[in-house]
Amino acid sequence: MLKNIAILTSGNDCPGMNAAIRAVVRTARHDGVKIWGVRNGYKGLIRDQIEELSTRSVGDMIQRGGTFLGTARCPEFMEAEKRQLALENLQKRGIEGLIVIGGAGSLAGAWELSKLGMNVVGIPGTIENDVWGTDYTIGSDTAANTVVDAINKLRDTACAHRRIILIEVMGKTSGWLAMTTGIAGGAEYVLAPEAKYNLDRMCAEIRESYEAGKRYSIIVVSEGAASAVELGKQVGEKTEIDTRVTVLGHIQRGGSPTVQDRINASLLGEKATLGLLNGESGIMYGLDTGTVVEIPLEEAATNTKTLDPEFIRLSKVLA
Repeated sequence: MLKNIAILTSGNDCPGMNAAIRAVVRTARHDGVKIWGVRNGYKGLIRDQIEELSTRSVGDMIQRGGTFLGTARCPEFMEAEKRQLALENLQKRGIEGLIVIGGAGSLAGAWELSKLGMNVVGIPGTIENDVWGTDYTIGSDTAANTVVDAINKLRDTACAHRRIILIEVMGKTSGWLAMTTGIAGGAEYVLAPEAKYNLDRMCAEIRESYEAGKRYSIIVVSEGAASAVELGKQVGEKTEIDTRVTVLGHIQRGGSPTVQDRINASLLGEKATLGLLNGESGIMYGLDTGTVVEIPLEEAATNTKTLDPEFIRLSKVLA
């Protein structure tokens, strides 16, 4: 059983990361294990920004968004000499294992580090819910609720002015956030990278519905499908209806995590810690229909998660 481990958060922050860190730290300390926190992700690992954590370190954290350990993008970690330096910074403290929380890129870094002999396990954390092998990623539920809240508020003003409103949400390669929030928010159209759309047909349908008495239209646009700003100009010109655009941006990453994100992050944090302490390595802990599962890190990092076609069908049926 390992007795000295570390944890880091990498890539983009998301609500629930602090809940996962808290679970890791308290599970480790409960079993008499020394636990270290790496500041600022892989960049901090290279720069030796590592400090010991206690149960008190994670007090008053479960309700906070973001990550108190900090995070950063670190392309230099893909250089062999930088990974070796990171490994040495862990080893000089006697650290035997590392938990990495982040998206596909962060998990790819975890896999590379595990190939150097360090025991490494991953936990998926990204609001886009685009990590292969798991139904759920930390932060996705909070982000979805943030987007739906925005849709609800924008619908009020859209209805008052008989406007078309386009809402751009995050998701460069995955339309999960757009599709789920579009369905939950009652959007007329959802544009995702995985689904083709016909702009002329969409605009013709909107004009027809307005002529029949409709008071507003909501279009949710994944950033990977189109620029809502540019698309909004085209929609306004083609329909000749007052059209406005809202780009939600980084507000989607913030906020206190939902109950689901707190519970799932705590569950995955505990399972990942216990697995690592018992010698598991090179795997990611995710959820499959509510059950914790183990996915090889290499597969999680190299495979692409596809959007459920049932979501695409449902969004069109319910529009």
